[in-house]
Amino acid sequence: MSIKTFLKKLLRYALCFGAGLLAFAACGYTDYRLWPLDLPAAAHPRIPSTAIQGKRLLVPFAVGVPAAEIATFNDQLEAFLRFEYLRGREARVGHDTSRMLLTAAKTAKGPRYKIFIVTDNDRLTAEPELASLVGRNLIAHYEFETWSQKDYSYYQQESHMFDVAYDVPTEQKLEAINSSKLLPALAQFLIFKSQTDNRVVDGSDSAARPLTREQATQLATDILDVAHFYDLPLDYFMGVGAMENDYMDVNGDLTHAVWKKRAQRGDIVLRRTRKRVMVSDYAMGTWQITRETLRAAHQLYLHDKRDYSQLPARLRPPRELDLNNVSDAVLTTYAGLLLRDLLDHFGGDVEKAIGAYNGGVRTPNPDYASSVKNVADYARRILEHASAQGETSPNAKSPDKAQPAVPCTPTVPSAANTPDATASSSAAPSTVSPSAAPPANNCVIPAAPKLSADSAPNPAPQTKPPYRRDD
Repeated sequence: MSIKTFLKKLLRYALCFGAGLLAFAACGYTDYRLWPLDLPAAAHPRIPSTAIQGKRLLVPFAVGVPAAEIATFNDQLEAFLRFEYLRGREARVGHDTSRMLLTAAKTAKGPRYKIFIVTDNDRLTAEPELASLVGRNLIAHYEFETWSQKDYSYYQQESHMFDVAYDVPTEQKLEAINSSKLLPALAQFLIFKSQTDNRVVDGSDSAARPLTREQATQLATDILDVAHFYDLPLDYFMGVGAMENDYMDVNGDLTHAVWKKRAQRGDIVLRRTRKRVMVSDYAMGTWQITRETLRAAHQLYLHDKRDYSQLPARLRPPRELDLNNVSDAVLTTYAGLLLRDLLDHFGGDVEKAIGAYNGGVRTPNPDYASSVKNVADYARRILEHASAQGETSPNAKSPDKAQPAVPCTPTVPSAANTPDATASSSAAPSTVSPSAAPPANNCVIPAAPKLSADSAPNPAPQTKPPYRRDD
């Protein structure tokens, strides 16, 4: 046999073998796709049958304990704040908050925290209940699960442990905690408050936007620096910020105006008469300081003997006040100076000073002071526990400074609707003006054990009363 003939036969056999292999593969694929397979028999029907109970039609969907996952977090403090907030909102509408549970699980990437609601075993009632939470912008999604009774008991105990852990007093008090430890928890608290503001939840004000992580970290750093510089009680200073604007940089009371003898530099004149002018006096930024109150605060600053070189440059007010160009960082300094001046005026009486911050030195607002105290007590409890757990953040950069002492004993706040105070003008040189009626703060206590006023729902906005020009 010649080599040429051998190569021809070899090529022919190779082609036949390749064709046979392809035909076998095609038959195998066709057999795999078309051969009938046995479906595994389920232990229980996938589509449950309907039932009648007490003249009601039920559509059961679980063979164990039905639950719905409504939120997931990687951070424990964020999870607990949201957990208390949701319970507070549900308590306000009369729902059973004991069915809402906070659980934790270990994953490869670290702890994972989930919030569940145990629902009725009836889609006709469970679906509308959860859809209502989505519609009220309280949750973004939900997903049904089925637990065994053993799992349910375990999750109940685990959720109760979170309540107990955040309720037990800590050994280290807020005044003794260094700023570097406080910063991450404080930033998270600021984010939470801005996210749960009524204007954000309801979408009623497009200008109100929750703080980003970067904004919250910067504002938390500024608050710590100002509180340390002026020797302010940090928890009450935070309470004022929450009451005024939930830490968001949004101007308020845009239509508010006051009469003056003459216009000053930077005034927005709305009306003139022979002897007086009407100028705009809206409230500015995070701390809702009115334009006229800001003038008084600047005079306090010019006569203040403190060494302002100890403050970061971004927090130092300029020598010349430009009412139309005041940064939010400088407003934080002015707010701290106003509160410090009021504390000195009232001999360190925090409640009177806080009331005067809103109502004026002549007529301190006790309701405002009480609401600020509720937020302050809750903020103190949360920050002390979060710092004790050693939660850290890569963004935490702040010098270690102990916080000033507060001359009050924190207690668990009682149920109260905290107003989202919006400042107006005041004749007193160091006060923020009287408040509007309560709109947007989360200060109602839920029915769950010792839940905070701060984590509770934001009351619905109410009609604002007229401002008193002679206050």
